[in-house]
Amino acid sequence: MLSAKSLFQEILDDDEAFRLFCSIAASGEAQGGWENGRIAALVPEGERALVPKITRHGADEDKHGRIFNALMRRRGLEPVPVPPEADYTMLLERHGIGLAHDKLRRDEPLSVQDIIVYLAHSRVTEQRAAEQMVMLRKYFADHPEVGKAVRMISDDEDNHLAYTHEELLRFAASGYGPLIQRTLRECALAEIRVYRDVSLAVMAHMGRVLGWSKARSAALAAGIHALYAYERLGAWRRMVSLRMPERRDALGGPATTAPDYA
Repeated sequence: MLSAKSLFQEILDDDEAFRLFCSIAASGEAQGGWENGRIAALVPEGERALVPKITRHGADEDKHGRIFNALMRRRGLEPVPVPPEADYTMLLERHGIGLAHDKLRRDEPLSVQDIIVYLAHSRVTEQRAAEQMVMLRKYFADHPEVGKAVRMISDDEDNHLAYTHEELLRFAASGYGPLIQRTLRECALAEIRVYRDVSLAVMAHMGRVLGWSKARSAALAAGIHALYAYERLGAWRRMVSLRMPERRDALGGPATTAPDYA
């Protein structure tokens, strides 16, 4: 039977598949940590109050990368290179979503519009991350090997999503509403395409590692295409709505640590 639970359980049970999964996740989190660190360093003077929050966002992403690497080490596994077609973060940048890395490498202050682009990009991608962690938490929160990591990362992703809602609403109240909505829409429509393509690439690699039949691989690919069609028809709108979160000032304090994964 094909299900998210059985699929992830199969990945958990196989060292090579687990190593590929954790390597992809660790790479993406490390990239997110670098991006947030550079953005924090380049925040314009009038928005310096955001620096501690952006810094914490980056610290959380770095922590998640360490967690995935630690999960591999505990099995005696080393990371593997991420296949380019499965590199979600870099593919989003290639599609012009978020702030270009060339811009982040310069020592020039960002504009308020740049900060809004960053927040809109984060709001869309954190929606995806939070939803994925809700699914993993549902099935694996009590798993002896990955349960603690799943719970910790899931809580952080909920905080990140709340933070983006609150900050974007603050900018909207200052007159940036049209820019925010336009940017969110562009990000969401690009993200669902990239997510489809990355999902197909990851499943193709997992299929080879786990020896899936052609029929099973085809069924999984059909499911990925069906999800894309559903999102393209209108489900992408969940990524662009804004509402004041229950968790206010979610990134207002210091980043939580993960001593078990140092």
